[in-house]
Amino acid sequence: MLRALAVDDEKPLLEELLYLLRSDPRVHSAEGASDATEALRRVTRALESGPDGPDRIDVVFLDIHMAGLTGLDIARLLAGFARPPLIVFVTAHEGFAVQAFDLKAVDYVLKPVRPERLAEAVRRACVQLGGPAGAPAAASGPPVRGRAPAAAGARPAPQPPQPPQPPLPAHRPVPEVTVADRAADQIAVELGGVTRFVAIADIAYVEAQGDYARLHTDGGSHLVRIPLSTLEQRWAARGFVRIHRRHLVALGRIDELRLDAGTTSVRVGAAELQVSRRHARELRDLLMRHATG
Repeated sequence: MLRALAVDDEKPLLEELLYLLRSDPRVHSAEGASDATEALRRVTRALESGPDGPDRIDVVFLDIHMAGLTGLDIARLLAGFARPPLIVFVTAHEGFAVQAFDLKAVDYVLKPVRPERLAEAVRRACVQLGGPAGAPAAASGPPVRGRAPAAAGARPAPQPPQPPQPPLPAHRPVPEVTVADRAADQIAVELGGVTRFVAIADIAYVEAQGDYARLHTDGGSHLVRIPLSTLEQRWAARGFVRIHRRHLVALGRIDELRLDAGTTSVRVGAAELQVSRRHARELRDLLMRHATG
């Protein structure tokens, strides 16, 4: 069974990756590191303990874009060890695949990570290490009582004809119940395999982070796998406005509009957010209508 190390400097993404790895029965253990220094320290300790030691690491799941050393830098350093662990890159960027495989990476998994795609990376690592590669097979149907399994190559015994079955009674179609129907004023947030629901009314502003969006509330922040442009369209009727390519703000949560030397910004709670020039005039008009309406 694999002993894995996951490296990512974004805590929510690291926790989710660890949850998925620990859910795989082929993974004996999965530990996390939030930066290059910690990752290299753990790998060095693993190599010093030997291939059968308690700190052994078989495979490292590496993010690429991190503060300080990148995942590619870490992989180059690990390649200099006598018995380096296998490398699987886990990243939101497609453009580094050639460099990754030049570094003998086992796999290149794109974020957001799908469980079945990560399971395939685990399978490839198992193959490289010479262990069993397959995930547990899906359970087959229950055996039929009173019937022995047929011998290989034997013809199945003829079965008596079955009486015709009466047609099934017609049923009215059951309307599909979606999360949106059940919680129209909430958004689902996943963390470590646990789904929580955040009230949209509690969200002050949203910050773009690549293909993700970070929802900022008075009690903290939450990362979701939804682009900012999608939330802009979805929440326009709820009073959210785009003020910058990186920010979407709830109009009713803006405390101040500041004009200083030709630049515009807004204060939302303790945060001060820049307003781009292309959005500044529209935002001023919206705030005036909101204040007088």
